[in-house]
Amino acid sequence: MSFIWFLIIGGIIGWLAGMIMGKDIPGGIIGNIIAGVIGAWIGGLLLGSWGPKVSDFYILPALIGAIILVFIVSLIMKSMRRAS
Repeated sequence: MSFIWFLIIGGIIGWLAGMIMGKDIPGGIIGNIIAGVIGAWIGGLLLGSWGPKVSDFYILPALIGAIILVFIVSLIMKSMRRAS
């Protein structure tokens, strides 16, 4: 059951990051989960572990890390569209 919560919280964090940035994350639900999990890792590296914790995610660093990830992915996608 813990793994299911991990996926749900990761998806919510990825979705929130996309909503805050006003960008669509490629891959739909799976993309949101991946963005949330990788964002949590990035946020943990940059900001450490602080704030409320839900299912192995520190929410604030994970959200900030996911926002950074969405920004980087949107820049890459934009440059790929220009190149083609």
